[in-house]
Amino acid sequence: MNKFTKSCIYKLIVLTIGALLMAVSTDMFYVPSNLLNGGMSGFGMLIYYTAGVPIGIATLACNIPIFIYAFFKMSRQYVAYTAYTIVTFSFLTDYLHNLPPSGLHDILLNCIVGGVLGGIGNALIFRMGSSSGGGDIICTMVNRKFAIPMATTGFLINLVVLILGSFVTGLEPVIYTAIAFFVSAKVCNAFVTGFDFKKNIMIISDHADEIADAIIKIVGRGVTFFYAEGAYTHQHRKVIMVIARLTQTAEIRNIVKDIDPQAFMTMSDINDAYGKGFTLKADLKPKAETESEIEPGNNNE
Repeated sequence: MNKFTKSCIYKLIVLTIGALLMAVSTDMFYVPSNLLNGGMSGFGMLIYYTAGVPIGIATLACNIPIFIYAFFKMSRQYVAYTAYTIVTFSFLTDYLHNLPPSGLHDILLNCIVGGVLGGIGNALIFRMGSSSGGGDIICTMVNRKFAIPMATTGFLINLVVLILGSFVTGLEPVIYTAIAFFVSAKVCNAFVTGFDFKKNIMIISDHADEIADAIIKIVGRGVTFFYAEGAYTHQHRKVIMVIARLTQTAEIRNIVKDIDPQAFMTMSDINDAYGKGFTLKADLKPKAETESEIEPGNNNE
């Protein structure tokens, strides 16, 4: 098999696992507690609760007009993978509808565990360049046409689900559903961005060269210099920038304090870092455009 075929098979396997986790979350944790999913599958569950139509079939019906529009407006590959995900989720949800309930008698535990499983499933799907339903397509289309943030549109869609759900399942399950939404979103974000958190560290010091050398030799991270001017003193100084893993920040802080206790240092979170030292293998030598990519410390991890 060629590389493209292997990539497609790998994506389909991961998408299937993600859809399976979402289906298990729905059948074992949400439905027994009268909870709801977000997006189009949430509308499908509302139809199930009111008319008895199987969740999978109802979800597919809600997505069909969205996919017809998206087929002509969006990437065919994205639409194809998303369609596969939705069809797989719908099939598995209906196929597994006779699964026994989770056995958890506390509705809060059901919404938390269900939210975790659904969040992991969503994360797997997002990492494969697909989405878990037509709601994401609506968010994308609204963003392109009206420049409304996708998160805002997604929130409004889920708000409609919750409002309608309060008339169908009652207020208490809707409140627990909101908790499940929150848990699912947090878990999904964590698995999409990963747990290997990074920090962007900026250091201003009169001993910039010494600190930079120590970071490279001791911590093994590459360093970039920026040249800045103080607005009050008009003094020119080197500013050190280094991207480090969370486990390396204490070591860098100690280096700075030992060399220059008067140094000014800030640390800010970053979602991810790409390139040599983070996502590229050490034997790869891409053409570098910044000092942080060519410093010898970058290939130590």
